[in-house]
Parts: sequence; C-alpha cells; structure tokens
Amino acid sequence: MIEYLPLILFGAIFLLILFGYPVAFTLGGLSVLVGLIVFDMDFFYLLSLRIYGTMQNFVLLAVPLFIFMGIMLEKSGIAEKLLHTMSMLFGNIRGGLAIAVVVVGAMLAASTGIVGATVVTMGLISLPTMLKNGYGPRISTGVIASSGTLGQIIPPSVVLVLLGSVLNVSVGDLFLAAVVPGACLVLIYLLYIVIYGQIYPDRVPKVSKEQLAKFRSDGFTVEVIKSFLFPFILILIVLGSIFAGIASPTEAAGVGAFGAIILALVSNRFNLQVLKEVMKETTMLTSMVFMILVGATAFSLVFRGLEGDKFLLNLIESANLNATGFLILVMVVVFVSGFFIDFIEIVFIIVPVVAPIFVTLGVDLIWIGILLAINLQTSFLTPPFGFALFYLKGVAPPEVKTSHIYKGIIPFVIIQLIFLTLLIVFPSIIG
Repeated sequence: MIEYLPLILFGAIFLLILFGYPVAFTLGGLSVLVGLIVFDMDFFYLLSLRIYGTMQNFVLLAVPLFIFMGIMLEKSGIAEKLLHTMSMLFGNIRGGLAIAVVVVGAMLAASTGIVGATVVTMGLISLPTMLKNGYGPRISTGVIASSGTLGQIIPPSVVLVLLGSVLNVSVGDLFLAAVVPGACLVLIYLLYIVIYGQIYPDRVPKVSKEQLAKFRSDGFTVEVIKSFLFPFILILIVLGSIFAGIASPTEAAGVGAFGAIILALVSNRFNLQVLKEVMKETTMLTSMVFMILVGATAFSLVFRGLEGDKFLLNLIESANLNATGFLILVMVVVFVSGFFIDFIEIVFIIVPVVAPIFVTLGVDLIWIGILLAINLQTSFLTPPFGFALFYLKGVAPPEVKTSHIYKGIIPFVIIQLIFLTLLIVFPSIIG
C-alpha cells in the first residue's frame, strides 16, 4: 500500500482541483499533511529550505516583469492601435482582417506573452469589426482566440520561463528554441485562413473600399510606421538582448517593463491611474503564480520523498515503454489535463513528476520544454475550461454564442495537434 501512496496523493490532488478547491492550498495543504504523517516534524525544515531555494531563483523574477510589460502595453492602448492599423493594412486582401489578427497576435505575443490581455484586446477591437464586415462568428472567434494564445510559445513567454525553472534548463535556450516553432505556427494559421477564404469567400470578405479610403486619407504611412515601429523596437530590445547574450531573460524582462512605460509615455497614455491598474493586475497574477509554486514545491518534495519518481520509472520499465512511448503518454496526459486544469497547474504538478524520468531516459529537455509549451497552448482553447474562450466570451457581442466560440476553435486545436506531432517526428524543426 505504501508504494502506491505517491499515486494516491497525485490522484487526490487532481480530484480536489476538479471539484473546485483552490489549487495552491490543495497542493500545499494535502502535501504538508501527508509529509507530516510520513516524515514527522522534520518535514517542515526540509520544506522551508526548498521554498527558500525556489524564492531565490533569479530567473523567476522575469515572471512579474513580463506580466507588467504585457499589461502596460494593453492599458496604454498601444496594442489597440497596432490592431486597428494592421486590420486596415491587410483589409484589401480576402481574409485580410483575420490575417491582421494573427500577425498582431504574434507581435503582441513577442512583446507581452500575456494571453488574457491579448485575447481581450483583440476581442474588444477586432471581433465587432470582423462581424460588421461580414465575417462568420466561428472563423472570427477561432482566429482571435487561437492568435491570442501565441504568447504561450512565442518568446518572451511566461510559460517558457516557468518550464525553464521546473525543467532546470536555460530560459534563454528555451526562448531561442521556440522562435522557429512559433513562426511556423503563425505561418500555418495564415495558410489556413487563405485556404478557408478560397473555400468560403462569403465568410471572409474584404474590408469595404469606403473604410479603406477613409483610413488611407488620414496620414496612412505615418500611422503604420508609428503603430508598427514602437512594438517592434520593444521586441528587438527584449529578445535581441537575450539572443545576443547581452542580458539574461530576467534583465531583459526588466528592460521590457521599463520600455513599456516609455512607450506609454510617448503615446500620451501614461498616468497614475493606468500605473495603479497595471500594478494591481501584475500583483494579483504574480501572487497567484507564486502561491501555486509554493504548493507545488511541497508536493514535489513529498512525491519524491515517497519515491514516486522511482515508482513511475519502474512502472515504465515493466511496461516496456521506451523514450518515445513515454513521451507520447505524457503528451496525451497533458493534453487531456488541459481540458480541466490551468496550464500553471500542469507545469507545477505534472512536469516535476515526469522531468526526472526524461532525464533518466536521456531525452533533450529543451525539446521537451518546447513540446510541452505547444501542448499547453491548447489548454487555453479546449472546453470546458479554456481560459481564452472565457476571455473572449466575456467581451463578445451578445449575438456571438458560446457554441460559435467552441466550434470556431476546433480547426485551430487540430492545427496545433498536427504541428505538435510534426515536432515530435521531426525534432530538427526546433533545432
């Protein structure tokens, strides 16, 4: 019975989370309780050392800084301006509005990495415009929700920072490895929209000539340069400094946060009220992440103390699973878990359990990190708990039903799963 205790603990935590208990307190509380029963009071000393070690992790400072940067860009209106300008720029192409949403989603991902802010911004600005111009609600919501989740894979991504910490690999290396897969996923989205437009031209019309004429008569070139240039410079500074080896991800995140403030000042959208809102939301999101991290630290300590990792490894060996078989099993578990729990919970509950096994099997953890990031991206799109779907429904016009959103994201989830399979079969895509 004792040897099955790690799996019972894992199952109990998963079950309680599904029943709606707070993740951080479920993880931490149940783990501490089991730790006290099995390891007595010495467990608290070990736990305090582990938590202190986690809090000293310099890399994790990048999380609140990247969150601050993303929310500041959203609140300052820079993201909104970029979205409107790009919509008009691609407006004379069939499916141009949808193409603009994907392009802007990629740019916002590369300058913020915050899914909620991106989906809400694009939902508020693009969705009414797309519907007004004759786009179907399914393709409109599908494009917006999926483009908003690009921040999960395109660096600087918060999920890559967390994965780097949990897998104990360089966040900079993860960022570099994610560039090509992120760009490929954007291109596949664009290809799908173009093909969809050829098959269903009535669902993805062009922007009216009157709208385009009005936009292009009001300082068109200057507006495009200003809207595109500012976010591009921020992306260049943040990612360029990391890839060139000038700054660590944490230092680059600090520069990015400061750069977002400068851009807000230049756009005349920075004031005390905006700063208060950005700081409040950053504090709330960061507190949530780190409370879960503390709970996950307790769980990881107890799980390994009970030799859960050895039990799983023996289970894999007895089932004659090779590295590829185990990888497929993990990917299926992560994908199914994404239907029910948040990506942060998956990172801190499932990944620490499987990471040592991948090390034992001799699998490249950078490759695993990218595969997990792509897989976790789908957790934002899969009902019933896909957060991107909730964000979009919250800002969608009344005529857009939940069923439209659920049906709209199906092709994009399929695209992501096909792309994930390609990355597993052809790991050279990651590099």
